[in-house]
Amino acid sequence: MCRWAAYSGKPIFLEDIVSRPGHSLIHQSHCATQCHTAINADGFGVAWYGERPEPGLYRDVMPAWSDPNLRSLTAQVKSGLFLAHVRASTGSATSRNNCHPFVHGRWSFMHNGQVGGYDAIRRDSDMLIPEDLYRHRKGATDSEALFLIAVAEGLDDDPRGALERAAARLITLARAKGAAPHLRMTAALSDGQQLYAVRYATDDLAPSLYYRWSDTRGGMAVVSEPLESGEGGWTEVPAASFCTFDGASVQVEEFRPCRLAVAA
Repeated sequence: MCRWAAYSGKPIFLEDIVSRPGHSLIHQSHCATQCHTAINADGFGVAWYGERPEPGLYRDVMPAWSDPNLRSLTAQVKSGLFLAHVRASTGSATSRNNCHPFVHGRWSFMHNGQVGGYDAIRRDSDMLIPEDLYRHRKGATDSEALFLIAVAEGLDDDPRGALERAAARLITLARAKGAAPHLRMTAALSDGQQLYAVRYATDDLAPSLYYRWSDTRGGMAVVSEPLESGEGGWTEVPAASFCTFDGASVQVEEFRPCRLAVAA
């Protein structure tokens, strides 16, 4: 399992989320407390929005704690909307193309979790990506496949519905040829204007996800694990939920791809 953090609000230095807090994302890369492994050392990435519609992207295969370039970048770059991720592979190779976040046009996407028995359904899942999008398939992860399928399902017009339909298609494959649990996921995604997040599992073990508004920063943090030990104000996202963040407000909607998978 991986760990990730996203932010939306008044521009802040990326380090205020990625490296400075006591339980920052870099700290979680070697001391995570709410996942199966404390170590998330199979690469990292940051996607941030600035003056252009498309996000900037920095990814590498080193452990996040050992890359001085990451600390330097996050200490200098300010953004009002960014996604950051540290990776623990569930089977695919440690390579830059397999590191999150993934970017397509103005969209950025990152994921924690897995599709059950993905090796057995990888070819089938790739076939769900239309030909005009397949050239953007650079890596081999289930996460990137989920993202590109969601783009094909209409992410621009209906983020929740598109991701729900994409998840349903992978659940259907996992049920037919893969393994249980068929899908576990938390994910964050953005089009540069809005931040969205989802928490879901086909069993009772959805990965952890929290959010917190900071009056001091004037922004919302959405994270796998709270950024400070014992810090109050963190709200746990309910399982089977899709969240839309708008300033200090949060719209929480049902996220039920299993209903679509049954209908399929």
